[in-house]
Amino acid sequence: IGPMGAGKTSVGKRVAKRLGRSFTDTDAAIVRQHGPIAEIFATHGECHFRALERDAVAAALETGGVVSLGGGAVLDETTRQRLQAHRVALLTVAPRVVARRLGEAATRPLLTAGDETPIARWERIYAERRPVYEAVADATFDTSSGPLENIVTAIAEWAVPSADPSGAHE
Repeated sequence: IGPMGAGKTSVGKRVAKRLGRSFTDTDAAIVRQHGPIAEIFATHGECHFRALERDAVAAALETGGVVSLGGGAVLDETTRQRLQAHRVALLTVAPRVVARRLGEAATRPLLTAGDETPIARWERIYAERRPVYEAVADATFDTSSGPLENIVTAIAEWAVPSADPSGAHE
């Protein structure tokens, strides 16, 4: 989980590969089934998109493996309840870094609404969602700097902790 531009898809794919598990990006699943997210927002509104997102998350969690959720997926109470049965990693990113990563925000409906600049809007949305992210997450990993492989390694090691002889986990 985490804000737009934190690297959930990039990191998630690599973690899944490292662990030999499947990978699901819930936003990509929605696009495959229902079309571009920007069009869903424009045609049906955010509430409709969130319902599709809730269903996509439920299906992905049932399938298992590594799952990357859209930035707002954790706003849904049902999704938060479903995540309680899973290990949840929060990816964070500094605003200075996300500005480069997001590039053209036109494909992200929440960043193009209103009079704010996309990065100002991103900062506000992140500030609003951060308490929810932190409440849902079991661990936090910052993706702002360092080689991506270091972040992947840290998450993979956290996701599959070594068991000690007593059966307790690190």
